[in-house]
Amino acid sequence: MSRNSSLVLNNAMETIQWFVFLLANAVALPIVIGAIFELNFVEISELMQRTFFVVGLASLLQGWIGHRLPIMEGPAGLWISIFTVMAYTGVHAGDSYREVLQVLQGTMIWTGIFLLLFGLFRLSHRVLFVFTPFVTGAFLFLLTVQLSGTFLQGMLGIDGGEQQIESTGAIIAFVTVLLVLGLSIAGRGWVKSFAVLIGIVMGWVLYVIVAGGGSGGGQAGGGFSLPEVFAWGAPVFSLNTIPLAFMIAVILLSNLVASVVAVTETIHGKATYTYAQINRGSSFMGINHGLAALFSSIANVSMASSSGFMQLTGQKRKAPFLYAAALLILVSFFPPIVAFISGIPKPVANAALLATFIQLMGLGLSNMTSERLDERRLMILGISFSIGIGLMFLPSSVFAGMPAMAQNLLSNGLLVGTILVILLDQLWKESNRTA
Repeated sequence: MSRNSSLVLNNAMETIQWFVFLLANAVALPIVIGAIFELNFVEISELMQRTFFVVGLASLLQGWIGHRLPIMEGPAGLWISIFTVMAYTGVHAGDSYREVLQVLQGTMIWTGIFLLLFGLFRLSHRVLFVFTPFVTGAFLFLLTVQLSGTFLQGMLGIDGGEQQIESTGAIIAFVTVLLVLGLSIAGRGWVKSFAVLIGIVMGWVLYVIVAGGGSGGGQAGGGFSLPEVFAWGAPVFSLNTIPLAFMIAVILLSNLVASVVAVTETIHGKATYTYAQINRGSSFMGINHGLAALFSSIANVSMASSSGFMQLTGQKRKAPFLYAAALLILVSFFPPIVAFISGIPKPVANAALLATFIQLMGLGLSNMTSERLDERRLMILGISFSIGIGLMFLPSSVFAGMPAMAQNLLSNGLLVGTILVILLDQLWKESNRTA
C-alpha cells in the first residue's frame, strides 16, 4: 500500500471514529429527554434527527470558525438537569409538557444572547481570572460526578423508568468499558488509536448475539427529510428565566474554558489559548444555543470529554473531526439511517462515554492538585463538593414549595457546586495571603 493510500485510509478511520464518538454523545440524551417529557416513538426519532443535525453543525462551526479546536459540541449535562427540573416545576405549576418545552426554548435563546454578547463585547476573557486551574479542575470533577451517574444508569439498564438492573446489558456494558480502556492502555498502533470505535462495534455485535437486538431503533418513514423548525412550537420568553439564563451562561463559560484547557493540554502538553479564542468560542456557543432552540433540541456546549477521547485514542488532528461533524449533518437528513444508528444499544453507548469520562476525572484531579492543596483550598473543595454533590442526590420534589427560580438553582448540584467554588475562591483571599 502506497503512502498516500495509507494516509487516506488513516484519515477515513479517524473520521469514522470521531463520527462514532459524536454519535455516542448524541444518541442517548434524546431518549432520556423523551422519557422525561413523555414523547412517543415518532417524536423521539424526530428529536434524534434534530439533535444529530445541531450537534454536527455546532461542532463544525466551533472547530472551523469559533475556538478552532477539535472539541465536540454536545448536549450539555447542565442543560439536561435544567430540562429535568423545569419539567417537574412546570407541570407542578399546571403547565403541560409542551408548554414547558416552549419555555425551555426561550431560556436557551436568553442564554445564547448572553453568551453572544460576552463574546462580541470581549467580556469573556475578562472573567478568565476566575477560572484558575483549581476552579476548572473542580468543575471537571463535578461534571464527571454528575454525568457518571447518568452513564452508569444507562449501562445498567435502569434509565427510562426501569428500576431493576438488566443483567445481560450490564455485563456487556462493563465488558465494553474494560475493552476500551484495555486497548487504550495496552494497545499498539492503530489498535490503540481506534480503541473507542473497536469497543463500540464489538460491544454492539456482542449485544446483538447475546441479547438479540439493539436499543430499539425501529423504522423511520421517508428517505430524506430536513430537521423541523420549532417542532415544540414557538419559544416562550419568560422574564422569570432571565436570571437563570445569565447564571447558566456564566457557568458555561467555565465549561468552555475547562474544555479548551483540557484539549490544549492533551494536544500540546500544556494549556495554551488566546483571549480572542475564548471570545470567539463564547460567541459561537451563543449562536449554537440559538440553533438548538430553533431546531427544538438540547443546547450544546463544548464537551471536555473530547480530551478523554484524545487521550484514549491518540487522535489530535482537527481535519478528521471536521469531516466527522459534516458527516453527522449529512446523516441527519436521512431518517432511516438515523433510526439504524439509534439502534446502538444504550448500555454500549453509555459504556463508551464512561470510559472517556474516566480520563476526564483524572484531568480534573490533576488540575485541582497543580497547586498545593493547602487548608484554604481543601476547605473550599469540602464545602462546595459536599453541598453540590449532596444536591445531586435530592429529588426535585423537595424544593416544590420554593419559587421557581430557587427550584431551578437548588435542584442543580453542578450549578451550585461550581458557583460555590468560584465565589469562595475569589472571596477567601486574605486567608490565602496570610497562610
